[in-house]
Amino acid sequence: MKLPRPPFFLLALACALALAPLPARAQSPAPAAPAYTRTTDVVYARRAGVALTFDVFQPTAVPPNGAAIIALVSGGWKSTHEGINPGSYAPYLAHGYTVFAVVHGSQPKYILAEIVPDIHRAVRFIRTHAARWGVDPQRLGVTGASAGGHLSLTLGTEGGPGPADAKDPVDRASSAVQAVACFYPPTDFLNYGREGEVATGVGILKDYTPAFGPDAQTPEGRQRLGEKFSPGRHVTARSAPAFLIHGDADPLVPIQQSQLYVSRATAAGATAQLVTRPGAEHGGKTWTTITADRALFADWFDRYLLGKKP
Repeated sequence: MKLPRPPFFLLALACALALAPLPARAQSPAPAAPAYTRTTDVVYARRAGVALTFDVFQPTAVPPNGAAIIALVSGGWKSTHEGINPGSYAPYLAHGYTVFAVVHGSQPKYILAEIVPDIHRAVRFIRTHAARWGVDPQRLGVTGASAGGHLSLTLGTEGGPGPADAKDPVDRASSAVQAVACFYPPTDFLNYGREGEVATGVGILKDYTPAFGPDAQTPEGRQRLGEKFSPGRHVTARSAPAFLIHGDADPLVPIQQSQLYVSRATAAGATAQLVTRPGAEHGGKTWTTITADRALFADWFDRYLLGKKP
């Protein structure tokens, strides 16, 4: 049986629809150009044939201000190139800072007795070659979180000239920094959470024993480690101005650690300030102000590296 042909106007409508252009798809906006240039894997030292490196982030959205922030990539005294987080440097780049993201020797392969010299070497290398990145060698700040905060305060309290007779001129340079801003740092391993509580690889920090090395196996060794690697025990009037932010619900690094540091710094005649985040734990989801807090750090660096008034 033969089907009837459709009316002419239906054929014409079908042809018109077939030839009509499809509606334009909404296009995603092109990604914004990076606000920095990045130089990767600058070697600042070698240990037993292993290269220690940092990445350099230079601002492009605003003119460089001539100062630098050294960001210590460290959590639990473990440090990897994959741990570098460019997004966390945005507030510093927006203020015109050049950022050096430093990777140090990582535990358990390396212990604090080796990690601390790494960070001193990194600062000395950056200071020696500062002109290469358009940085004033006398305007260096340092930042980090947790173990990175501990190492930041270590530089802030113990940075200084290297041996005058060192063969490598880099090792003769100073590792001093001019300002510190950090999150929830351990500051006194011999008074950890309360007076007399030892945490050099024991107690709350028992899972971090490898970072402290063989000396953590004996009470005498733990005492020596605590005296040597607690920045709160080395603060003086010459220590770099330090800004600490700490959550009051931190189960790993008690807020008492930051309170203790600020108290000792103030007593010694150094500048130190603490901001408490109620209910915040050790980073993570409970920390809801991280971007704003880094902006506060940038303001702190503006004050002590650029001389801007608060």
